[in-house]
Amino acid sequence: MTDTMKATLEGARVLILGGTGSLGQRLFHRILADEMGSPESVTVVSRDEAKQHAMRLRMLHQATATDDVIYNESVKRARFAIGDVRNFADMRRYVVRADVIFHAAALKQVPTCEYHGAAAVDTNVIGAINLSRAIFESGAAEKHVVGISTDKACKPVNMMGMTKAIQERILVQANLDTPGCRFVNVRYGNVMASRGSVIPFFIDLVRRRQPLPITDPRMTRFLMTLDDSVELIFRALRGANAGETYVPMLPSAKVTDLALAVAEADEYPLVHTGIRPGEKIQEILVSEEEVAHTVCRGDNLVILPILPELRVEYAGTCELPFSGEYASGAAPLPLEQVRALLVRHRLTHRTAPETGEIYR
Repeated sequence: MTDTMKATLEGARVLILGGTGSLGQRLFHRILADEMGSPESVTVVSRDEAKQHAMRLRMLHQATATDDVIYNESVKRARFAIGDVRNFADMRRYVVRADVIFHAAALKQVPTCEYHGAAAVDTNVIGAINLSRAIFESGAAEKHVVGISTDKACKPVNMMGMTKAIQERILVQANLDTPGCRFVNVRYGNVMASRGSVIPFFIDLVRRRQPLPITDPRMTRFLMTLDDSVELIFRALRGANAGETYVPMLPSAKVTDLALAVAEADEYPLVHTGIRPGEKIQEILVSEEEVAHTVCRGDNLVILPILPELRVEYAGTCELPFSGEYASGAAPLPLEQVRALLVRHRLTHRTAPETGEIYR
């Protein structure tokens, strides 16, 4: 596997599984902006025809004043396909035509997965099995797969985390079945203002002058934007060795401070509602057990594969910034810094867009 192939999407046929989600859409547009080279095609695969149609319409009607040639080429290269990672025939059909695959299809809501455990297994576990099996049976000489994981896969206590932890291991093990291909993972926490996340919910409530529900005052979360998550994915595509998991180093905040920052107030009515089924008090990105095989690489933490056949000896470029687990509760930002961060990203009730979703 050449360094050139690891570093670029130039001329590649790109597949985004789950490409109509918040992350998938941002990844789709940034790839089409040629940030990693100019791909031959970028195909979004998902079950949601309505969201695919909306993405297509936005592409056709967006302003093109910056560069009509680049815009027209992007439209030509964009593809949309109905497919389901739970269906092996779909994976076999689309995988054979791809060089680089971003696996973002998942059931992500913790309570949903608790109440619908079989569906979470079907999507998060069987989906990864179908993907790796389709690549194996395609006889591919070389493909690159980036699996999108979550903090909940680390020391999992809920169905969503358990299924994503298995997904990570399936993709790591797939490197042994198809050694000409490279499977890597990225793992991060909740993305600020992505669809279904707490910040848009808080903004709506503040604008309606409603109290903000807090499940537990001890709760903390890492702070990451959609563009931060795309950057992490690009870095993993460029630099990860087979079986490695890339983890970002991020600031964190108390959820109570996050609520006050959204409200742009030192005091605001908060209602403690209790922890939802399967919810964690803090996000954990690297466990105590994983620290022994975690290194620094640039601005990232890299969890080396647990399988010795895949382990590449690597001298870290810096000391790990923690001795035990890497968790959001270790050093949360003070309220003023949380507020400044949200204002900078236009994620407070005064700075966020007035209509529509903050992120689609």
